Amino acid sequence: MNEMKESKTAQAIPPPDQPAANPPHPHHISPIKVVLVLILLAAIVAAVAMAGYFPRKARENAANEAAREEKTTLPTVTVARVRRAPANSELTLPGNLSPLTETSIYARAAGYVKKRYLDIGDHVREGQLMAEIEAPELDEQVAQARAAVAQAQQQISQTRAALVQAQSQRDLAKVTADRYNNLVTKGAVARQDADTQESNFKTADALVTAQEASVRASEENVRQAQSNLDRVVSLQDYKKVKAPFAGIVTARNIDTGALISASGAGQGASPMSTTGAAPASGNEMFRVAQIGTIRILVSVPQANAPTIRVGMPSELTVVEFPGRIFQGQVTRTTNSLDPSSRTMLVEVQVPNRDGKLLPGMYADVRFRSRRETPPLLVPGDSLISTNTGLQIAVLSDDVNGAKKVHLQPLTIGRDYGAETEVIAGLRGDETVVVNPGDDVREGALVRGEMVAAPGAAKR
Repeated sequence: MNEMKESKTAQAIPPPDQPAANPPHPHHISPIKVVLVLILLAAIVAAVAMAGYFPRKARENAANEAAREEKTTLPTVTVARVRRAPANSELTLPGNLSPLTETSIYARAAGYVKKRYLDIGDHVREGQLMAEIEAPELDEQVAQARAAVAQAQQQISQTRAALVQAQSQRDLAKVTADRYNNLVTKGAVARQDADTQESNFKTADALVTAQEASVRASEENVRQAQSNLDRVVSLQDYKKVKAPFAGIVTARNIDTGALISASGAGQGASPMSTTGAAPASGNEMFRVAQIGTIRILVSVPQANAPTIRVGMPSELTVVEFPGRIFQGQVTRTTNSLDPSSRTMLVEVQVPNRDGKLLPGMYADVRFRSRRETPPLLVPGDSLISTNTGLQIAVLSDDVNGAKKVHLQPLTIGRDYGAETEVIAGLRGDETVVVNPGDDVREGALVRGEMVAAPGAAKR
């Protein structure tokens, strides 16, 4: 048996030097390699899946954590302290400079300009001769008026002589009537003759009364003629155009030979026209301004009007003189508000001895006053406008580390932009919310972040 097994084994295993009967196929894949490839592919798929899962999971966790924090964390708001305004109040308003006195000069005498003595920019004294007008028609009127006065005086002499004659005749008639009355009592003459003489006396007396009225009428004629003479003589004096007050000539619309109309204005082209063709009809001969003192008219808003009073000092600045302050004073106010603009007109006068300030300049006027009880100030961005009026979000004491919001109604005063005055509604020790959002509502809990108070507004 053993020999038979050994012989089969020997037949099954060929000798080393003989080729195998069935060699392996060249495309045959080992099962071990297939398993390894599958394991590698599974590992790659698992790695890719894990690479996308963990970041997404982290993002979800972060979002959930942020949502939980948002639900549990209180909103943070910007807050500021209510403060009291400075005692010294300052108000700056714009205005235009104008002369203290300015007038347009027209002629009262019509004619031609005989001579002109002044031009623009010249300084004049009160009563100084500025121009002369040649008016022949006015001179003729003066001559006629003098002749009328002489004629009226001659007429009154004649009426007075007639009055003396009538008085003499009346006196004679009186004496004659008295004599006849005596003769009647003695029976020497008839009563008819005495009545005739009495009638003659009354007639003579009436004539005297008429002559006295004629004398009075003649005297009135003399006065009328003299008044007319004085009028035309006065107009004749207006041929000399004089300055009404001391100042500076700011306009000239006539030249030698220019026609002056009955309205006193120059006719023809204005010498001051830039084109030389603009008609000066209706223009004044000269314009004189008094600039030794300059005045500026300022429109003060209603909120500031009660603080402005006559005699109040003020300061004026113009951009043409940087760093220089001109001292002025409030001289008058209208003491009423313009209904259309709700402003009060205030006049400030500023000395201008050196003539630096020119009429028409734009300037800023600063008023300073001291208030006994300065108002409270809150940031302008803290006000909340509602249907019931203005409110402000005030933070109360801490509630478990948070602040409670209370919407407080209030009444405001002046608005300075960055800050606003509060007249009523606050005590002065509150903390208010700046730029309140939707989270700021009645009873809401918030956390406050204090900000620096805005710069002091100019008041």
